[in-house]
Amino acid sequence: MNSLAFDIKIPTAITQFGISKEDIQNHVEEWLVLSLFTQERISSGKAAQLLNISRIEFLKRLHRYHINYFNYTDEELAEEFDAVKNLPLNTL
Repeated sequence: MNSLAFDIKIPTAITQFGISKEDIQNHVEEWLVLSLFTQERISSGKAAQLLNISRIEFLKRLHRYHINYFNYTDEELAEEFDAVKNLPLNTL
């Protein structure tokens, strides 16, 4: 995948935690992709592609960082619960 180089400033104190330049690069890339996803600017599939991981692995990262995959409004969530309540029960 093609890439661009940017100069960003990181406080020197961050490196005192044993974080390498490569770690910083990876964290910045991940943060940016997660940010774009949470802003609904990219899909989960595109996010996974940008991070070079599977979509399942991306969903696991969302879970690890406590980021909701579904972003329902209260009204949408109530509609979903009502739909589930009205599902017919299978009786055998």
